[in-house]
Amino acid sequence: MSMQPFPSPRIPANELRPGRHWYATAAAISVVLIVLGMAIGVYRFKNVIDAVDTDNQFADGDTVTLRLDPEHEKAIWIRDRGPSFRQACDITGPGDPGLTDPRIDVFLTRDETWNPLYTIDVPRAGDYKVTCSSQGGPSRYAIGDPGGLVTLGGWLILAILLPVLGIGIGATVALVTAFRRRGHRKRLLAERHG
Repeated sequence: MSMQPFPSPRIPANELRPGRHWYATAAAISVVLIVLGMAIGVYRFKNVIDAVDTDNQFADGDTVTLRLDPEHEKAIWIRDRGPSFRQACDITGPGDPGLTDPRIDVFLTRDETWNPLYTIDVPRAGDYKVTCSSQGGPSRYAIGDPGGLVTLGGWLILAILLPVLGIGIGATVALVTAFRRRGHRKRLLAERHG
């Protein structure tokens, strides 16, 4: 006569704690942070591609009229920085507009390098006139957003960290749930079947 082991008594899954809904919570956290990271990366990459309006360049001595408002920061960019580092721009318009030193950044096209020259600071919405000049050689200028590739790099770090964080948090919640459910199953089996 052969001895067969008794089958292990079953504990209904709905009696185990923590509940299985924590697996769904872990998955939701992971998905939300992954999608958020991807959205930030795509949005910022699209912004940097259009950062400088290279189709509307202007030269030394040209005056350009811009419709600006304080909520949408703009910058003056210079192409290839030229043979001279002595460029100057002036802005006139309503209120007391000003030009400030920009952060270090760069914008690249197929055959050009653009660097921010000034950040434009306007007190209120209106039409502003900008004129630039340089000593030692002609320069080309364009108006654009203040963020270029360096700014993009900072945002891409965040865009990478969010999905990594989401996967880490999701995996941790799922593992803790699995271990706690297994421990609870063992306790219930011991209580019920000695």
